[in-house]
Amino acid sequence: MGLTAAVELRRRGIDATVIDRLTEPARYAKAVGIQPRTLEVWDAMGIARSALDVSAPMLGQIVFVDGREAMRIDLELPDDVPYRFACIPQYATEDVLARALTDLGGTVRRGVELTSFTEGADGVVATLRDADGSWECTTEYLVGCDGAHSAVRKGLGVSFDGDAFPEEYMLADVELGWSLPAGYGIRSMTTSDGATTDLMVCIPLPGRGRYRVSSFVAPDLATPPSERGIAHGMEAEHRPTLAHIQALADRLAPEPTRVSALRWSSVFRISHRIVGSYGTGRVFVAGDAAHIHPPTGAQGMNTGIQDAYDLCWKLALAVTGRAADGLLASYDAERRPIGEEVVGRTVRDAREGIGAGENDPTTIMLREAQLLLGYRGSPIVDDAVAGSGPSAGDRAPDARGLRQAPVAVPTRLHDLLRHPGHTVILWSSDPGDVDAADDLADTLIERAGDLLRAYVLTPAGVAGASGRRFEDDCGRAAATYGFGAAAEAVVVRPDGYLAFRTTNPTADALLTHLGRVLRL
Repeated sequence: MGLTAAVELRRRGIDATVIDRLTEPARYAKAVGIQPRTLEVWDAMGIARSALDVSAPMLGQIVFVDGREAMRIDLELPDDVPYRFACIPQYATEDVLARALTDLGGTVRRGVELTSFTEGADGVVATLRDADGSWECTTEYLVGCDGAHSAVRKGLGVSFDGDAFPEEYMLADVELGWSLPAGYGIRSMTTSDGATTDLMVCIPLPGRGRYRVSSFVAPDLATPPSERGIAHGMEAEHRPTLAHIQALADRLAPEPTRVSALRWSSVFRISHRIVGSYGTGRVFVAGDAAHIHPPTGAQGMNTGIQDAYDLCWKLALAVTGRAADGLLASYDAERRPIGEEVVGRTVRDAREGIGAGENDPTTIMLREAQLLLGYRGSPIVDDAVAGSGPSAGDRAPDARGLRQAPVAVPTRLHDLLRHPGHTVILWSSDPGDVDAADDLADTLIERAGDLLRAYVLTPAGVAGASGRRFEDDCGRAAATYGFGAAAEAVVVRPDGYLAFRTTNPTADALLTHLGRVLRL
């Protein structure tokens, strides 16, 4: 989360330094699953290709109960979703982000930790410590991405309410020599009277036959909870061996399987907690510092990435003096309800199974992919349109098949969002109104400058020659967004969510909305 925050700030020209108490990057795969929404975020950040290069596909899951295949789930999504599910070890994700940060001129200072801070009207004075001693530094803003035991959260004095699971688990990164189909997660369990008595979960990793294996802890590795205050995360004192994982496979693998090439292993515990406030003033928290919960559905790191993605476009505007009053307060208003929902859902899913009691598999899949999360009701979104299509606060859907006169191949709508500012899409279905839409786009850009891009979208055969006009060649954008005969405008925030929708748009209406976010 700290790397994501720093990359997003550097993309906008803001100085940002990451401090990390570890002297070397961790080489374990605490988080593995990457959601389609995260890949959309990485696309906008310009790192999706680098991430996919070190990924493995996650095609679905096969469930075995008491030695027999009980269920096979294929992870399918609608055609208008540009990415699918993937698996990337957390250390590889961090490598991709760290390279992006270096390319943007940012730095990671290793072997440095924050011990305390004091917030003032003009900045934050942080006390830092490394092997040579302590010193103070002053920064405009402080973002705590420092995990479940966050010093920043403790310094804020906010609550971190929740509880812990009594169970202890073990993890290992190994190769499994079986013939089961590649790209599928494997869940194998034994049961008694409907209760799970033994469990083996295997998530595919990049590399032939490589998986992240998890299970209940082996009896000889079980320990009482530590006294660190929050029983969550890795327990470094006890590590499963290859023999522990082989014994697990001997009990539960769907076919005789040789386990080999152990890279790392750990015992871990799970808590579920949510912070009382994501921050105010000049100090904020994100990721595990704000919410911890079971790894069910691979929601944790993905949620934390979106925390940072939401916060840092707002922070960049604040640092440059271009944020409207109250913009930073919207971070807590938008992200804490998301955190509460994710914590509650993952706890329920861990106890009952993903989607238990629900009847619509499409909704379950879209939600797990984090494509249904949004900000309806946020203090900085407005919706003047009732009808079909996404509402203000929803994720801006993609649409393929946009045509532009100088470009030989179709463009995706998400391609238009790949920049650090706001985007206005002006829909005009009447050939006589296209020039007026062009003029409106000019007015908006003149007022907002580099904080905004504006495009005119029309049905096929309407756009004509213009540098910012696109034709909806296949009608997919109109169908997805619910555009019809009336002229319409949608404003898309820098994080890819709709901020405003209005029919028969005017410069006054659009600038009034933008003025709630930007200092124009």
